[in-house]
Amino acid sequence: MDLRVRIVQIAATGLVSPLIYILAFGLGLGSSLPKPAIGSNYLEFILPGMVALSSMTISFGGTTFSICGDRLFTKTFEEMLLVPVHPLALYIGKMLAGVVRGLMTSGSVILVAVLFTGKLWSFFNPLFLLLLVLNCAVFSGLGVIVGLNVRSLESVGLYNNFVIIPMSFLGATFFDPATLPGALKVIVYLLPLTYTSIGLRAAAYLPVSQFPWYTVPVLLFVAIALSLAGAYQFAHQQD
Repeated sequence: MDLRVRIVQIAATGLVSPLIYILAFGLGLGSSLPKPAIGSNYLEFILPGMVALSSMTISFGGTTFSICGDRLFTKTFEEMLLVPVHPLALYIGKMLAGVVRGLMTSGSVILVAVLFTGKLWSFFNPLFLLLLVLNCAVFSGLGVIVGLNVRSLESVGLYNNFVIIPMSFLGATFFDPATLPGALKVIVYLLPLTYTSIGLRAAAYLPVSQFPWYTVPVLLFVAIALSLAGAYQFAHQQD
């Protein structure tokens, strides 16, 4: 089915979980919590994290399952490998498809965030959108690499259960990592989603002078590293 026909379906797919978290934690639990360091209340605090979460989930999942479908079921992936196109171009093409999916879904979460806060510019300023695109590129790239290596859909489930789901809760989406003890802080700061959540939160609510600029090069470095690994994988893929 053409992507244009499934715009509503794709945009709504990643909206369910963030919306449940917003209702349960932001409106439910958040009403009993003290004012966070960033944002007027806990609901505002977690909204940028929900945008990061939805973009991660759909960028990774959509790309991984798309490649798995081509490799394991329709068997059309071998034909693509025969096309005289540079492996990096093949990777970028698949990665950009995941980026588009992630942006479509996170866009719906952004609209929900604007409805709850009334702060349009907070979620549509250039710095916020730059971090969002980088996050989609990182996890779409990871999805490409996973899709090229798994041998069954059950293996995709393992990556989802042991990488994506833990990162959803440990990637600073619901808490400020600066408040964590040292050992746990090291683990949290190893996760790319942590830098996205920190950056999006600062881009939404803090002045530019207080923005943690280190988040941009970290995500850019991870995206480039995954691009090189993905191009290598495409060049040596045997299916």
